Amino acid sequence: MSVDRRKFLKGGLLATSGALASPYFFSAPAQAAATINVGVLFSLTGGLSIVEKSLHDATMMAISEINAAGGVKGMKITAIAEDGASDPKTYNEKASKLVIQDRVPTVFGSYTSASRKAVLPVFEKRNNLYFYPTYYEGFECSRNVVYTGAVPNQQLSNFIPWIIKTLGKKKFFIVGSNYIYPREMAKVSKILIEKNGGEWIADEYLELGHSEWGSMVNKIKNSGCDVVLSNVVGDSVVAFYREYKNQGLTHDKLPICATVTSEIEIAAMGPEYAVGSFTSFPYFQAIDTDRNKAFVERYRAFVKDPKAVTHHALESSYFQVFLWKQAVEKAAEITPTAIRDAVRGQEFDAPNGHVKIDANNLHTYLTPRIAQWQADGQGKIIDAYKEPTIPLPYVAYGETESNLFCTGKGLDTSKLKI
Repeated sequence: MSVDRRKFLKGGLLATSGALASPYFFSAPAQAAATINVGVLFSLTGGLSIVEKSLHDATMMAISEINAAGGVKGMKITAIAEDGASDPKTYNEKASKLVIQDRVPTVFGSYTSASRKAVLPVFEKRNNLYFYPTYYEGFECSRNVVYTGAVPNQQLSNFIPWIIKTLGKKKFFIVGSNYIYPREMAKVSKILIEKNGGEWIADEYLELGHSEWGSMVNKIKNSGCDVVLSNVVGDSVVAFYREYKNQGLTHDKLPICATVTSEIEIAAMGPEYAVGSFTSFPYFQAIDTDRNKAFVERYRAFVKDPKAVTHHALESSYFQVFLWKQAVEKAAEITPTAIRDAVRGQEFDAPNGHVKIDANNLHTYLTPRIAQWQADGQGKIIDAYKEPTIPLPYVAYGETESNLFCTGKGLDTSKLKI
């Protein structure tokens, strides 16, 4: 057996009989006959399925477009889709099935940090590769995950100073769902608030999925704050904004500034509940470029819904498949290790603009933007960086561009000050 043949089998590539006949992985006969299996793992059922189904669809759309254009080195991508069922335990089981039984060299998946944390041991123990598309709290440095959503310095380092200096708001009420993402985002926010001359007067949480927001909104109302920083997640976003209006609060006087609320939550709650509030994300459907407009139209056609909305995690789910494709084309073999090495430094013109995988920490350069929600349910972009900014997953702990904590060698724990 040739070296290339051994690499081919080791990589978990689904090889057809035609491909097995070829001793060279990228030879013409192999390209014509082979397919590449990948895992697609999002929740298609359960409470998070409304959001995660859209990430699944965007991933499948990217795979469809790549296949229609000739595939990867002539090989078609075959998606093995699994349902995480909005349950971390199920996520772990499905990830194990994809990696061990199906032997895929890469899985695209997860929306919440809870599900990412649930599958992480599978990928690290088996040295496999996971592409994670959602904005998250940082404080993670895995050689087995490629992170294509925003980290706190790409959502908060622009947002907090803007709230204080442009809106003139200095008294923050921080509110979130009770798990790791909102709590870590609050930690970064407090540092930035104090650094920029503001103060935080409360830091409150309700359980993920909580729908009774009367007491919390009343607490906000009587707190003396002049701005609300929301890290509320999932269905709770809808309940929170509706209760906010029901108690007579308005965003022109006491605005909600959010790190999670996107087009899909606005559509679910009704835009009248969010008009005048703000969100910080690298991507909004309203980005006024031909590339993004074409992306929105293709997505609507793909899901057969002329009113479907696009949002940050959805867009990352889409472009990360193209970054993976470029890495596979560069790699000498289709193994998780070779793909990971090849994806370092990969660049792509995504619907949000130019993106790049950081060669050190496997996170993504993205362009921070702030939008104000309008009556049509779209975010009007009112502030944007001129270019993508470096991802710093440990910014809350003192990480800077010139002092990286997470590099290709892993996390330098000596730099952490917890």
